Amino acid sequence: MEKAKQLLELTPEEADAVEKLDGRRNIAGDSCFYTFFSFRGIRVNRVEPGLIVCTLKVPPRLTDRSGKLASGAIANLVDEIGSTVIYDEPPPTLVSVDISIAYLSTANVDDELEITSRLLGQKERYNGASVIIKNKTTGEIVAEGRHSFFRIRSKM
Repeated sequence: MEKAKQLLELTPEEADAVEKLDGRRNIAGDSCFYTFFSFRGIRVNRVEPGLIVCTLKVPPRLTDRSGKLASGAIANLVDEIGSTVIYDEPPPTLVSVDISIAYLSTANVDDELEITSRLLGQKERYNGASVIIKNKTTGEIVAEGRHSFFRIRSKM
């Protein structure tokens, strides 16, 4: 237990950096640290009703210890890009109901990925999306995900 505690302890520099983070509650449409961290570097190439195509050059911050795109980063891309196919003003509050991901290959630092999200369907406030993450150079599918979510009615 002591060894685990030592591994998790912050250095004084890390503790100082954490203190400087903006921990305010995120309001729809506002940016937050998490959104900035996960979306930084994503380039939107095409937007149509029910379709979004993006590219991302894999940054070191989203890799695991072996230098591959981390499975958690892939899950985050499926979650976030999957839900962006719903466009309303103001942006709706969405709750993920189910996410399933097939991890099919890997991606390295500096690989360019194409992320395509398509709206599969919509029934009242329930929506489903498909997300395909593909290596642009090799054409290999890195992951394929399905994401279903529910819109929460906004209070007026």
